Amino acid sequence: MMEKPAVLYACEPDLPVSEFAQVLRESGLDAIRPVDDEARLQRMIAGAGLVMTARRNVEGKPLVGVARSVTDFSWCAYLSDLAVSSKAQGLGIGQGLIDATRRELGPEVSLILASVPDAVGFYERIGMNRISDAFWHGRER
Repeated sequence: MMEKPAVLYACEPDLPVSEFAQVLRESGLDAIRPVDDEARLQRMIAGAGLVMTARRNVEGKPLVGVARSVTDFSWCAYLSDLAVSSKAQGLGIGQGLIDATRRELGPEVSLILASVPDAVGFYERIGMNRISDAFWHGRER
């Protein structure tokens, strides 16, 4: 059994775009995120409201995960990105990021997300409830 690494969870509102893009690529979300558009990634970070990171507690503190949420810190938060590097998946880092996000938001704030099909099982396993009536207008680009 692989030993769980020591991970540091923190709020990083000024996360460097290069690190955000790297973890999106390493997680496989680069297929559905604009990783080659640095200006757009910077706006995604700046407008998020809450950016939680997971870093290995080793020399250089490499980034292995990001949870980016849009929130009012009062009623609700939309978890728009949960990305964990493929080399760190299966080690509890995704759930750790969600737990850290919930601690930062506090008990009055609901956490909402739209899952990619391949991640539905993960969210069910960590105890998140499905909601049946959700609607959206998709992006045009």
